[in-house]
Amino acid sequence: MIYWVRHKTTYTYEAEVTYARCVLRLTPPSNTAQTLLDNAIAITPEPSDRLKRIGPFGEETLTVVIENPHKVLVIEATSWVDVHAPPPPDAAASPAWEAVRAAAFEISSLEADSPAAFLYPTARTPLAPEITNYARKSFRAGRPIVEAASDLMTRIHAEFVYDSEATTVSTPATEAFKVRRGVCQDFAHIMVAGLRGLGLPAAYVSGYLRTNPPPGRPRLQGADATHAWVSLWCGEADGWVGFDPTNAILARDDHITLATGRDYGDVAPIDGLTLSPGEQALKVEVDVVPESELAERAGDAKPVGRPARRPISA
Repeated sequence: MIYWVRHKTTYTYEAEVTYARCVLRLTPPSNTAQTLLDNAIAITPEPSDRLKRIGPFGEETLTVVIENPHKVLVIEATSWVDVHAPPPPDAAASPAWEAVRAAAFEISSLEADSPAAFLYPTARTPLAPEITNYARKSFRAGRPIVEAASDLMTRIHAEFVYDSEATTVSTPATEAFKVRRGVCQDFAHIMVAGLRGLGLPAAYVSGYLRTNPPPGRPRLQGADATHAWVSLWCGEADGWVGFDPTNAILARDDHITLATGRDYGDVAPIDGLTLSPGEQALKVEVDVVPESELAERAGDAKPVGRPARRPISA
């Protein structure tokens, strides 16, 4: 399915900003589950310098420097993405999780998607006995890894409360786990921390959800902004499998990957610094619309049409 994705971020500053340097991760990658067809990033005021790079986990970054004094900064990324997620693996037929753990620690590859990069703790996903023991309840001896991870995902969905006021963007997994509340970022961090505590390679994925569901299906939690889920390496045969603990579903054709890393710090859509006194206000607007439904849209955000362009390599 081909999607049009619009991600608009508006910063409004109390006092004039004289200098800003931002790192943008707003270009979806091409991988086995999706193909990037087109991407454009518009910035107002116009940057004085732009530099594209590929990050350590394969993500495309755009670093911009803005030297024009301003009180409003608008960053709008639009993308066309063809999502073609492979069929989910047979959970019961997946290998035992202990076998996957042993295989992961034998891998020496340092490629961007190597399991070796996702085995170790970070500041936001520390190794915490309480989280590891919570995850261990789903991983009894010999249990197939996809089945066990699905059980952990479902437990997090059932036992934690979605509460946008309970945490902030810098809250570590241990604090969110303690209060059993948070948002998609927190649920993903908790699941990642639990899996790594068991010795399994788990990645944090930032991305988008389809804004409005197909008829007869519920609207997914997290569809109003960027979303987060977990990618777990499930062995050589099944590879990386996406688990969405916020909605208790596997990542499929409603999920669009923006960037993958060890935790949110690796994949934040926008970060950087500004030189300005006073406070700032942030507004984020996200639309994820199938191409077949674009004709029904109205207003300035409606795109003209998908460019006739070849897929963009990640």
